[in-house]
Amino acid sequence: MTELVSTTPGLFPLPDWAKRDLEGLKGHQKHDLIDGSESAEIESVYDQARAEVVEQQIDAGVDLVVEGQLRWDDMLAHPLAVADAVDTRGIVRYYDNNNFYREPVVTGDLEASGDVAAELDAAANVAADADRAADLAAVLPGPYTLADLATDEHYGDTAAFVDAVAEFLSSEIAQFPDVEFLTLLEPSLVQAAPGEGLDERASAAIDTVATAIDADVAVQPVYGALEERVYAHLLDADIDAVGFDLVADHDANVYNAQEYGATDDVVLGVVDGRNTLVESPETIRERVEWFEEQTPAADYGRIYATANTDLFFLPTNRFGEKLEALGTAAATTEVEA
Repeated sequence: MTELVSTTPGLFPLPDWAKRDLEGLKGHQKHDLIDGSESAEIESVYDQARAEVVEQQIDAGVDLVVEGQLRWDDMLAHPLAVADAVDTRGIVRYYDNNNFYREPVVTGDLEASGDVAAELDAAANVAADADRAADLAAVLPGPYTLADLATDEHYGDTAAFVDAVAEFLSSEIAQFPDVEFLTLLEPSLVQAAPGEGLDERASAAIDTVATAIDADVAVQPVYGALEERVYAHLLDADIDAVGFDLVADHDANVYNAQEYGATDDVVLGVVDGRNTLVESPETIRERVEWFEEQTPAADYGRIYATANTDLFFLPTNRFGEKLEALGTAAATTEVEA
């Protein structure tokens, strides 16, 4: 029997009331400077919104609760956008969709800001203050994705820049509170696949980040399936779980697992983070069981059921319903092998 665990890749939609409050605060609009020094009024809105989404996950029965990344106006570029030695310049399209982020331009040696750690501390405090048992999970961009979303004007070489970003993320992790799980989101491994040589460098960079934390680490590609070469190199990294997007491209993802194997634990994107249609718990479990049936040689210890993409595109009501579906699907903690 395989343990089924529910979680999400974070980047939640901001609650409607919080959007209204933030729009009403002078000088705050989307893509204004979010640099860790917000006004007390803005901090208060984010604190309340964070508490709401943390408690919402607990109420839904989600096993691994994330902070929600509600402040991440720049999506996965956020950890660099708030760092010193980084200028935020023009507005850039965020992959192939209608969201945009401020381009982070690295102009000096990268150093940890502690911004993500502070968010995780706040999320842990929410659960403690409410006397609610919750296993906390962290979410970060993977080093290849974060380097891909940024522009380097300092390190001068793509490989050196990817290495520097990995060290930067590792130094951020060093400030984290205790977490049970870390998801590294790597959409760029799919959308801007590294060429030969750089694929090995990307895997080594992921290894650097994964070994910086005393927690299980998953790499979740987003928006499709990895090229075979990239997938094979990714398995060389010291990670506990590799992710498969069963919504966007289940066939190619299953092929990779069949052809090259997988980690002992796997992350399955079985809920559509871009579609308002809410999957039933039964559908979620059927998708998990289908993956196991397609990879019968594997003996997974744990399967993480999650959304296949970040969730900020969803209306807040549908977002909540998808959380409940994930929590309910994993309430029976084992699936047939």
